[in-house]
Amino acid sequence: MDAGAYNFAIAFQERIKIPDEKMEFYEEMAEMYVGDDVSPDFYGWVFPKYDHVGVGTGTVVNRPAIKQYQKAIRDRAGDKIAGGKIIKVEAHPIPEHYRPRRVQGRIALVGDAAGYVTKCSGEGIYFAAKSGRMAAEEIVALMKNGSRLPTQAEIEETYLKKYDGLYGPTYTVL
Repeated sequence: MDAGAYNFAIAFQERIKIPDEKMEFYEEMAEMYVGDDVSPDFYGWVFPKYDHVGVGTGTVVNRPAIKQYQKAIRDRAGDKIAGGKIIKVEAHPIPEHYRPRRVQGRIALVGDAAGYVTKCSGEGIYFAAKSGRMAAEEIVALMKNGSRLPTQAEIEETYLKKYDGLYGPTYTVL
């Protein structure tokens, strides 16, 4: 579906397996770094995962420099991740606002695809779960036990209107 053009940040993360003794530091700790070296408009992070750490950063204004910012976040984390082995590299676009078209025909976008991500943190998992459930519930109700197919207008009037009413202000503030 053509959901329309949108601006986005790029988030880049390396999953790094660090020695167990270094992993102990992150048992109850997550780190966020700010500064133009790690990103001119976002932040860098070291987040613990099950048996490794996610080390990353993001940017909207200078996406071509993402690897430079990633090196800076690794440098800032320094000895805490030294000796670690990169086990996975990930990069994802993070939408900066709702997509221009979130419903087309009987297709309804949810989560990141719909642009449901807060700009200040890149948080989208909560909104993906909420929007997915909300879209499904509204579409199932519109189908009246499978006796009919909903129209685009009905999906927009139920799912989008409800979602925007509950969560729209969040995106204005965050």
